[in-house]
Amino acid sequence: MIGIFDSGVGGLTVVKEIKRALPNVSIIYFGDTARLPYGNKSAQTIQKYSCEITEFLAEKGCRTIVIACNSASSVAAGFLREKFPGLKIYDVVSSGAEAIVEATRSKKVGVIGTTATIASDVYRQKISQLDPKIEVFTKNCPLFVPLVEENWIGRSETKKIARVYLKELKLKKVDALLLGCTHYPLLEKVIAGVMGKRVKLVSSGCKLAEELRKKNINGSKNGDKYFVSDLTPHFMKLAGKILGKKITIEKVQLA
Repeated sequence: MIGIFDSGVGGLTVVKEIKRALPNVSIIYFGDTARLPYGNKSAQTIQKYSCEITEFLAEKGCRTIVIACNSASSVAAGFLREKFPGLKIYDVVSSGAEAIVEATRSKKVGVIGTTATIASDVYRQKISQLDPKIEVFTKNCPLFVPLVEENWIGRSETKKIARVYLKELKLKKVDALLLGCTHYPLLEKVIAGVMGKRVKLVSSGCKLAEELRKKNINGSKNGDKYFVSDLTPHFMKLAGKILGKKITIEKVQLA
């Protein structure tokens, strides 16, 4: 059984890819909707929240944990691996870095993410470790997560905000752009429209799912379960849209 968590609905984009790669493995998902967004919070607070959620998923029987949140992956992945040595913990940052390195041809890439993710500089570090010749240009886009959570994906205001955020990356002439937040694939059409056809958009979900498949993770098909810390109509609507089906979601309070 795989436990997957995010600050909100964005992690379901990772769930979708994992279910495609491992259809017979049960997952338990937790979206911390009551405390989102994580991107504007301190590293200590994100670590605290991530620890509480990991404990919850472990109590549910999950021995493999996927941090489907770039902010948490950036500042809490190492912390969780030390605190829970008996669990196998995967994070979307490592997978995203590998994916963007494979995608670029010009060796000029862009990374967009939350304030916490970009401030950590973790993507630049991991990409440089994989290929020191790659130039990495980053931009924090703090409004993207609340826009997704409020289901403003198709609004003209969202397009205007995207143009402002992405202007400097367009000027750098990157040939690949990493969507460094699991909410951002839901804005893929908007971002692609701003960046143009020559820029390849990359997300971590496919790469992470491929990695899990290669690890031969298996388990009985007991049924997937979805939990949130605050159940909102927006979450239910977007969850169904992302997964392509109606799901049962249970609200639980961790703290």
